[in-house]
Amino acid sequence: MTALPDSMTAIEIANFGPPQGLQPAPRPTPRPGHGEVLIRVAAAGINRPDVMQRTGNYPPPPGAPDIPGLEVAGEIVLLGPGVDTVATGEKVCALVAGGGYAEYCVAPAALCLPVPGPLSMAEAAALPETFFTVWTNVFQRGGLQGGESILIHGGSSGIGTTAIQLAHAFGARVFATAGNQDKCRACEELGAERAINYREEDFAAVIAEVTGGEGVDLILDMVGGDYFNPNLACLAVEGRLVQIATLHGPKVPDFSILPIMIKRLTVTGSTLRPRTVAQKAVIADELRSQVWPLLEQGVVRPVMDQGFALADAAAAHSRMEGSEHVGKIVLTV
Repeated sequence: MTALPDSMTAIEIANFGPPQGLQPAPRPTPRPGHGEVLIRVAAAGINRPDVMQRTGNYPPPPGAPDIPGLEVAGEIVLLGPGVDTVATGEKVCALVAGGGYAEYCVAPAALCLPVPGPLSMAEAAALPETFFTVWTNVFQRGGLQGGESILIHGGSSGIGTTAIQLAHAFGARVFATAGNQDKCRACEELGAERAINYREEDFAAVIAEVTGGEGVDLILDMVGGDYFNPNLACLAVEGRLVQIATLHGPKVPDFSILPIMIKRLTVTGSTLRPRTVAQKAVIADELRSQVWPLLEQGVVRPVMDQGFALADAAAAHSRMEGSEHVGKIVLTV
């Protein structure tokens, strides 16, 4: 193996605020600790939490690098003490708590998954954050079963395109919301029975119509705020609402607890980044056994929007904030 360089290029948040605050800078090449590996990064995914971190609204958890980036794909070049589940030279994608926007990144060995055979490194880098998030929220917390129905808000996002494909692959009836007709069409091509243009249609009214007034069994929501009450109206008896973000804010206007009681609803939610490695490893194990075979077979595939060079991270963030993308935006190293 070629000797590791003492320094590398990483993307720093030089100033909190607009995307231009992201700047390439030299950083010491990290070294893996116990249970960790060092990955030579080929590509890194862009996610909404990165944007929030850049604006100063989502600080990294204690011990995590200040460099943004929650998912990478590349080659393992160094093993930390106690690692015997992977080897140097293996091509993996990994979920990390930070540090992905760089030429090298440390990752927990337990959160490394093999790059599925049909996928490029850029596609593999688009997997961890969205697939971990969707699996734990839709299937573990939300308990989605074949034959049930689900409404996925933000259907054209990285989370949304992943959730549509996985819910469809596991036999659910899928509905989604998106912001224009092209995005709605993309959702339907991925497996949504009906995509709802939320700018032109009342999603709660559409769900009532297409379900014969029964509602859906599960909603995956990243909007919050004024979506909360219509979400409750959309749920069937014994339905579940899983909240994973609050793009419209965390406050609910004119909230009544009665619909939850009358329909025996479950309202839950989660965040992924602050969880322990052991907790995330449980998700990784289920992905390896339940979902990775679907990726290997080409049944499910990440939807890719656009790639940017590492040095162009600011442009990648501008693309995400413009909300015109469908699927995942990645940085290539």
